[in-house]
Parts: sequence; C-alpha cells; structure tokens
Amino acid sequence: MKIALFAPDGRMGRAISDAAAQTGDIEIVEEGGDVLIDFSAPDALRASIDRALSGNMPLLVGTTGLDEGHESLLASAAEDIAVLKAPNTSLGVALLSDLVERAARVLSREDWDIEIVEAHHKHKADAPSGTALHLGLAAEKGRVEDAHDEMGRCGTGLKRETGSIGYAAVRGGTVAGDHDVLFLGPQERLILSHRAESRAIFARGAIAAARFLKEQGPGLYSMADVIDAE
Repeated sequence: MKIALFAPDGRMGRAISDAAAQTGDIEIVEEGGDVLIDFSAPDALRASIDRALSGNMPLLVGTTGLDEGHESLLASAAEDIAVLKAPNTSLGVALLSDLVERAARVLSREDWDIEIVEAHHKHKADAPSGTALHLGLAAEKGRVEDAHDEMGRCGTGLKRETGSIGYAAVRGGTVAGDHDVLFLGPQERLILSHRAESRAIFARGAIAAARFLKEQGPGLYSMADVIDAE
C-alpha cells in the first residue's frame, strides 16, 4: 500500500514514516498514493481535501481544533471519496470511547457527574484536546441527550449543573497524551483512562485506519469503524 502524507515533515508525519518502515508492505510516496493522511493544521484542511479529491484518494484527517466550517468541508468531500476523521488514531482510545458511551448509558445523569481531564505536551495549541471533546460526545451519545459543557472552571460561587460534562486541560513537558473520564457518583467513582507513551501508537493506528480506508467507498468514517472491522 502507498501512503501519501500531507505534512511529511511534521511530528506525526515523521512518526508515520517510521511506523511504515517497520511494516514491510507500506511505501510513503510524495505523489499519488492509495490514501492521503493529514495531521497538519485546520487552516490547511481545504488544501488537503482538494489534493485528495483531485487524486481520487481516500483521506484520513487527524487534525484537531476543527470548527463547523471544517466539518462541512469534510462532509462534502465524503460524497465523493472515503473520509475518516479521527481526533485520535489510537486503537486504545477508540475502544475507550466505546466504553465511555456504555458507562454513560448505564449511569444516570442525576446521580453520576462526568468530568474529563486531559494532559498534553506544552506545544499543543488547542484545549480541551480533540480527544477529550470526542470522549465527551461519546458520553452524550450514551445518555442520548445534549449536555452543557463546563470548561476550565475559575472563580468563586460556582455551582455544577446537573448532567453537565466538565473539562480540564493540563499542558507541560513532553506528555504525548493522557485522558481520564471520571464518573463521580454517590460514595463511588469509576475512572476510565488511557495513557499514550509515545506518538508511535497514533502512527500505528493511522496505518490501521489507512488500511481500512483503502477498501471503503465514499462516506464519512471514524476509528470506531476501524476497530469494528478488526
């Protein structure tokens, strides 16, 4: 399989190249390719979509910090090519998302509060992380209702809204990515966690997603589809 990287010199581009070299059956190419992978920046999304459409290549987008306009661009592109949007390409995080949805479905909003705490390296530009927001959406899906988001609380006289989802972001050092989803109930706590020890896990997950995406027709896919196909 031939993989084209939209940002080959970025941190994730280099990690994917290293991971591909260990597979023995994947070649990183500058032009063409069976799948295009973009881990660049929101402002570059239109350019990566145009490149994928012009080459009729499936597109894997691992960029975080996307807004509604970006989501609209991806949905439009998915009418013509296979598009997989993944705020986190770790297979472990994909499974964590499924577990969060299940837990939220079982634990009532009246008795169980949900808090999401994440930590990343000091150079990460967006907060909360795309993964944290993705896990929050999984919790909302489990509870079959929209939830009020409480971001970075600060001040006095604060009161937690029943059913809300709280987010806290920590930035520093070289942390690849830590995520904790806390279900806080009466006299007990359930904590679902994931720890990323290096970018290599995201690179391996991106390659697994690329293998999946290569076989798909036009449409919008997620990492949940990848683990379901395993």
